[in-house]
Amino acid sequence: MSGPLWEPSPERIADANLSAFMRQANEQWGVDLTDYATTWRWSVDRPEQFWVSLWDFCGVVAETRGDRVIVDGDKMPGAKFFPDARLNFAENLLRKGGASPALIFRGEDQVRREVSWAELYDATSRMAQAMRAMGIGVGDRVAAYMPNLPETIVAMLAASSIGAIFSSASPDFGVQGVADRFGQIEPKLLILANGYYYNGKAHACTDKLAGILERIPSIERAVVVPYTEQAFDLDGLDKAVTLEDFVAPYQPTDITFTQLPFDHPLYIMFSSGTTGVPKCIVHGQGGSLLQHLKEHQLHCDVKAGDRLFWFTTCGWMMWNWLASGLATEATLLLYDGSPFYPDGNVIFDFADETGMNFFGTSAKFIDACNKAGIEPARTHDLSTVRGMGSTGSPLVPEGFQYVYDKVKRDFHLGSVSGGTDLLACFVNCSPIDPVWSGEIQVPALGMAVDIIDDEAKTVPTGEKGELVCRKPFPSMPIEFWNDPGDEKYHGAYFDRFPNIWCHGDFIAQTEHGGYIIYGRSDATLNAGGVRIGTAEIYRQVEQLDEIIESLVIGQEWDNDTRIVLFVRLREGMDMDEALEKKIKTQIRSNTTPRHVPARIVQVQDIPRTKSGKIVELAVREVVHNRPVKNVEALANPEALDEFSNRAELQA
Repeated sequence: MSGPLWEPSPERIADANLSAFMRQANEQWGVDLTDYATTWRWSVDRPEQFWVSLWDFCGVVAETRGDRVIVDGDKMPGAKFFPDARLNFAENLLRKGGASPALIFRGEDQVRREVSWAELYDATSRMAQAMRAMGIGVGDRVAAYMPNLPETIVAMLAASSIGAIFSSASPDFGVQGVADRFGQIEPKLLILANGYYYNGKAHACTDKLAGILERIPSIERAVVVPYTEQAFDLDGLDKAVTLEDFVAPYQPTDITFTQLPFDHPLYIMFSSGTTGVPKCIVHGQGGSLLQHLKEHQLHCDVKAGDRLFWFTTCGWMMWNWLASGLATEATLLLYDGSPFYPDGNVIFDFADETGMNFFGTSAKFIDACNKAGIEPARTHDLSTVRGMGSTGSPLVPEGFQYVYDKVKRDFHLGSVSGGTDLLACFVNCSPIDPVWSGEIQVPALGMAVDIIDDEAKTVPTGEKGELVCRKPFPSMPIEFWNDPGDEKYHGAYFDRFPNIWCHGDFIAQTEHGGYIIYGRSDATLNAGGVRIGTAEIYRQVEQLDEIIESLVIGQEWDNDTRIVLFVRLREGMDMDEALEKKIKTQIRSNTTPRHVPARIVQVQDIPRTKSGKIVELAVREVVHNRPVKNVEALANPEALDEFSNRAELQA
């Protein structure tokens, strides 16, 4: 077997935040942490030591921490972290002042802005005063229907500074999609941009406002942020006011940060919503803060003054993750729009222009760059970029190879995986360990990750099973909104294995101690009684030049399940016998005969969520003539029409 794709130098290991953390913990507790493995084992065996050490190392700002670290630590759910602490999330993010940039923003090729730390503080102060003046207080909801703008960050900071609960959705949702989400949580205040840019075009949002206000009567005020144009008409919208008018009466002053319990609600996040109305997942301020500090500083090695980027919309949890980078005193690089406008170099241009240090993106973006033949290593400097993160779907070995061959040779590529459900990662990257092709490097610190079979027994290395977490962690949801008796909450994670968080990923551990995710458990194919992860098939199919992307499902057929593969081909190409044979040979030669699809069907588009994830379950429902419960959650719902009543699937 060939060696790792990358190994950190001794100097890099010595300089890593994680190494400094290990030295601090050794001194603080008299332990002997020598590498990642011993540090992870200590973090899950002695969580009361680990989370205190993390709090100290990251310098969490709090009125008080209290003496108790974990109460009812054997209960999941039910455990409480730092039950006596009082702190404020926004205060931790606004700790740095001065004239250096806190935010650097690009809206495609239309808008360029920088916001200093002092300006960010002042804008938050004015927004918080305006919120208080309209009666928003602890526990009230503030909703943002926004692009990834500086004002979205300001709205979140202002809301959390006074103890309000913040929720966001990207502006490409239609009226019903907005109502499905925000209608459940009944916000008092809605913040929206007048429009957004995508693929070089301006798209209006204010034309949806009347419909949103009609469907969500709890909204008392809608604040409209100018983005695509400075002058716009709010006639007939009695509840609407411009941002300028909303904050006009207030001058910047010292912010009164309301001190709140560790598990006070901070965010309401939404599940993808492709199988029904989205679940409203409530996350607490302390758990979100600690997890993100841990991931930024220890896993991604982000340092004060670094420039941190993740390509995301405000409808994906990575926006919330990115925003927390302010607590490490990093400058956030915000990009809104298409990552391929005017071409696939635009994000790499942004990296060079801003001196980006950490480049976060999706596996889909990496695959698309590879397919498009983009070679940043030849065309860009990227000398400041020390690390790249990938999430959203499994990064296949070819993606790893592309990054090291065509993007940058000497830097840390970290594939990670977690979810909206925990606002964090279960499996993560380590800056002091080698990167192996196709593997997520390590279990996340403080997360008692395991892989189990149907009897909840740990499976041997190399065998596939269910990804679970055996012990509580601080970013477990506080609750689901409007979920009496926590029935939906229990059903989502704990019904299958009581007192064990079952995450729903089909996964295996490698001989290097890393992880490979084979797909979602609920989308796992069960052909002939053998469980097959969808990612195993995608990896083979999408190596072929003829194929842009694919989607695979299991079709109920003749008292069994047969594998059906849908493919989107390059422009001008059509499926024929030769290509079908080539696809089947590629799959059979590199997996097993059981992986070979019974049917291969060409389609013009693949349906996906707003955050870019393909929706296998929705397609499976359409193929079986069952209703898809919430097409509003899809970025391209019209794509589903192609999958209905296909003649190829009737025999």
